[in-house]
Amino acid sequence: MTKSKFRLWETTLLLALCLTLCICTAAQGAQTALSSGLIRLHVLAVSDDDNEQRIKLNVRDSVLEYISPLLENVDTAQAAHDIIVSELGGIRNAAAVSSEGRSVRVTLTEEYYPTRSYGSFSLPAGRYESLRIILGEGEGHNWWCVVFPPLCLDAAASEDAAGDVGGIVSDEGGYRIGFRIVELWGEFCGFLDSLF
Repeated sequence: MTKSKFRLWETTLLLALCLTLCICTAAQGAQTALSSGLIRLHVLAVSDDDNEQRIKLNVRDSVLEYISPLLENVDTAQAAHDIIVSELGGIRNAAAVSSEGRSVRVTLTEEYYPTRSYGSFSLPAGRYESLRIILGEGEGHNWWCVVFPPLCLDAAASEDAAGDVGGIVSDEGGYRIGFRIVELWGEFCGFLDSLF
């Protein structure tokens, strides 16, 4: 191969690498912007036993009944975060009432979620702030939704949330290219998290 052909290949590969890095940076920025405006609810059952799954849903309902009125007129994720932090004890008590004696752990933490479709919209895979409620060892199937903005009541009522969280996740008429890139980036980051 001649020196000029080699330089052409080098330049082409360098440009492809730069383009890939730019796309990944944009995807990360979009996912971060989306996740910074949301707080998710994650309830983990003791096990997959039918009774434990029923208890998980009862705990979910009790927590939503407690927290939803507190977040009703909140308009920022930071304000919702502050309310949830100040109410962790009350949230735990609400969960314990329906836990039928199971131990209950409640935390507000960041965790990885896979891509999830809620009927009229989807959320890409990625890291989100999460109100996490673990019953017992938390080894059963889980249930999650978006507690801020408040979309959980619709999800709990129909197992399909309705609403809009800002357009980027709307999949009316199919996935948008920007969303697919964000989704792939989130899945890649989740894969990296699982390695370490």
